[in-house]
Amino acid sequence: MALSLYVDTARWRAHQKSVVDQFPGIVPVCKGNGYGFGHERLAEEVNRFGSDVLAVGTTYEAARIKDWFGGDLLVLTPFRRSEEPVPLPDRVIRSVSSVDGVHALVGARVVIECMSSMKRHGIKEEELGMLHSAIDDVRLEGFALHLPLDRTDGSDAVEEVIGWMDRLRAARLPLHTMFVSHLRAEEQARLQQQFPQTRFRARIGTRLWLGDHDATEYRGAVLDVTRVAKGDRFGYRQQKAASDGWLVVVAGGTSHGVGLEAPKALHGVMPRAKGVARAGLATVNRNLSPFVWDGKQRWFAEPPHMQVSILFVPSDSQEPRVGDELVAHLRHTTTQFDRLVDR
Repeated sequence: MALSLYVDTARWRAHQKSVVDQFPGIVPVCKGNGYGFGHERLAEEVNRFGSDVLAVGTTYEAARIKDWFGGDLLVLTPFRRSEEPVPLPDRVIRSVSSVDGVHALVGARVVIECMSSMKRHGIKEEELGMLHSAIDDVRLEGFALHLPLDRTDGSDAVEEVIGWMDRLRAARLPLHTMFVSHLRAEEQARLQQQFPQTRFRARIGTRLWLGDHDATEYRGAVLDVTRVAKGDRFGYRQQKAASDGWLVVVAGGTSHGVGLEAPKALHGVMPRAKGVARAGLATVNRNLSPFVWDGKQRWFAEPPHMQVSILFVPSDSQEPRVGDELVAHLRHTTTQFDRLVDR
């Protein structure tokens, strides 16, 4: 009785192949919770389709995954002098976003991040001249640009990369490899055609692992079902049942990420209206669960517990049975499953 992640393995791998084929030299990304699959499983997949580099989020993730993947590991979080040292093999490549960071990593393999329109971190144009002496002491693997997902100003991602290529060339810095994020396949192809001497390598996580939504499905097993009548009290806070129905205990609670939600960027009137409606209902303790039964997303009877959730299913629905599994619409990057089932 578990919260399970079911994977249509053949379909999932077919999607992976389509992405790998579109992006020659792809650098798969495995960070956080491994996009819901876990680091070990994604490392297995990367070993299967063959990639010489795997990108991870932090040095701690690199330390955990190094025994599962034998190629190079690219740490995406930029190096800082104040960081805690983590013992790592020589095949680990560090991202660096400052001249000072390059100076501090003498002898190391480094990728230098340039400041993109994301404005998160990176070397600025006026600092490029200071890189010459610094890169003599490191093993430079290339430069990198982390690009935004949306371009509401109408700007062009390819033009942004070209702008940085021109700046790096004007500064007489090596252009043998450029790591990029969030480019479309045709955009990368345009760049490759324009700069044939540079190898463009796309760092891709979400599109690679989660691009086919129908390849995966979370399900929570029903652990108990209790019939209640309108007015019956139940739960930690002894609320009253609003109508006749069933209290359904289902696997999946806050420790799995159920009921937890990262902020989303909402676009358009309808999504914003739904957000306002959800917030209003929450103020009267009405919260929609991610679990679906009898064709409808069901309400939490009370806030989810640590490992289970209690749902209310009204009597005009089909009665759930112990052992049934309810589909759950959960965000992969915030969910921890009990078991993964390949189908």
